[in-house]
Amino acid sequence: MSEITFTDGNFGGEVLKSGVPVLVDFWAPWCGPCKMQGPIIDELAGEIQGVKVGKLNVDENPEMAGKYNVMSIPTLVIFKGGEEIERMTGIQTKDDLAGKLEKLI
Repeated sequence: MSEITFTDGNFGGEVLKSGVPVLVDFWAPWCGPCKMQGPIIDELAGEIQGVKVGKLNVDENPEMAGKYNVMSIPTLVIFKGGEEIERMTGIQTKDDLAGKLEKLI
């Protein structure tokens, strides 16, 4: 599955009502560490089946960033059944993220 672009408008349907676990990368284009995290998110989206993986630009979608108290970026949040089950701040390795997601499938 390819990476999904999450927005304030589609967050409820794509993330909260998803029948599969979802990894959301809260990011911004001016954020250096986010630029390093981005390719890892892109790779995961193409490699792991049974989950949704995508990004939410906090500058363009302040409602969801505020609702989930994203204070620093990159912040990666895993949702399952519409609930936040894990939060990571800062750059995460592909292996760590893959391991966390594969346990949820």
